[in-house]
Amino acid sequence: MSAWSARRSAAPQPQPSLHDSPPIVIPASNTPLHPDIASPQTAARPPSAPKVARPKPTIRAQKAALSLTPLAVERLRILMSSPTPQLVRIGVRNKGCAGLAYHLEYVDRPAKFDEVVEQDGVKVIIDSKALFSIIGSEMHWHEDALSSKFEFKNPNVTDACGCGESFTVKT
Repeated sequence: MSAWSARRSAAPQPQPSLHDSPPIVIPASNTPLHPDIASPQTAARPPSAPKVARPKPTIRAQKAALSLTPLAVERLRILMSSPTPQLVRIGVRNKGCAGLAYHLEYVDRPAKFDEVVEQDGVKVIIDSKALFSIIGSEMHWHEDALSSKFEFKNPNVTDACGCGESFTVKT
């Protein structure tokens, strides 16, 4: 035997740790094994502990994005009782001296991200793009000898034109 092979055989071999290898199950002598089995049997690891279910959050009432006065509710009910009932959708467009103007249109159903406000059995839709300009506003129906229209009292308005048709909001 050469000196190199003697040193190699004399060097201590690292022993595998018991924690590094899977457990080996040695069958009892009376347990028959299938003749095609060539590897030792290993025990299955225990299942992991079940996850603790978190309690579902409670839903709290939120303030509506838009409030309606009794006259506005009455007028919307009249519009909904027409032969072809439709919902009113409120939006904001770039228009006028101050920059923004309210835009109302009839729709059959809300768009994907629109906000639906329901008050006293009447639904109003707020365009998702206009929500931050309208939030916290009050919608009122005004009727006199010369005109009839929906008016808005918006706490977010910082400036408005002289005729009252357009406005600017805080940014």
